Amino acid sequence: MNANKPVSKVLVLDDCPAHADAIKRFCGEHNLIALKARRHRLMTVLRSNIDLGGIVLGEDYGGSIEEASAVAARIDALRPELPIILRRAGAANLDGLPAPLRQAVCATFNADDLDTLRAAVDEFIFSIDFPNALVRGISDITETRLGSLFKNLTVTWDTPSVVRDRIIFGEVFSLIPLEGAWCRGYMMMQTEERPLLEILGNGNGNGGVDPDGEPAGFRDINSLLGELTNLIWGAFKDRFLDQQNMAPRAVVQVPLLVNHKHRYISFGSNNPQLCFRYRLTDDNTGQSFTIDQRFVFSLSWSPEDFSEKTTDMDALVEAGELDLF
Repeated sequence: MNANKPVSKVLVLDDCPAHADAIKRFCGEHNLIALKARRHRLMTVLRSNIDLGGIVLGEDYGGSIEEASAVAARIDALRPELPIILRRAGAANLDGLPAPLRQAVCATFNADDLDTLRAAVDEFIFSIDFPNALVRGISDITETRLGSLFKNLTVTWDTPSVVRDRIIFGEVFSLIPLEGAWCRGYMMMQTEERPLLEILGNGNGNGGVDPDGEPAGFRDINSLLGELTNLIWGAFKDRFLDQQNMAPRAVVQVPLLVNHKHRYISFGSNNPQLCFRYRLTDDNTGQSFTIDQRFVFSLSWSPEDFSEKTTDMDALVEAGELDLF
């Protein structure tokens, strides 16, 4: 895998061992994390909050093309945002497929020609190329702010990923707009309430009690997540968003849609999201909680205009912070 590029999780549904092995090798070479699920647990997995970038489906999954068609239709109904890429035994096209399967898949490939699979992955999963400096900078900014708020906890993180899911993680989330010369969208921070309350109850993060000496409650979590969001947003804005270079333009807005029952949120765009997951652990008790951070550039995305603020070396030398070797 390319260590400088975000990964994406794909669910591989293929009963043929030879093809499954070839697809697994392909995934390892192209920044994809291949996952599999037992057939009778597939819908349970898809209803979970696992963050996926797409589905790779064998046309004979389940024993026949009709069964594969039924599976594809169920996936499309439950998670329509996930691209389904179909492995065909013959020509890599839609000819001869049952109507439900033809309507559900976005691309096809033949296992003997994985170049077509690579093209489909680039088009439907990695359709946005996130600059390495942006990915690295977000990790640096967030790790530093988490460390300042939770001084007694150890911060670890997963490899950043590209996801197309619209599933909400946990019970608490914050949203803050991002707007600059090269992007417009949102940063979303999400967490689960109970694990964080348990951590706060042990005195980690703002003391674990409110100003009146009462045990930490959901309002403390709201306040903490809001503070963390503001700290990260401020650093992100200072490092990446140069407002002075923005050209005048018509401002376009789209509604955000949240369905709490189905833990679903839509930003009105099919663009994939850049996802970071941080795990904070109390080394004394072993208790931990997760922060899910997503960047959704749904309103504007021009990576060719991306720039990162750099430090003035001469100023650091004059201030005595840096010496010439």
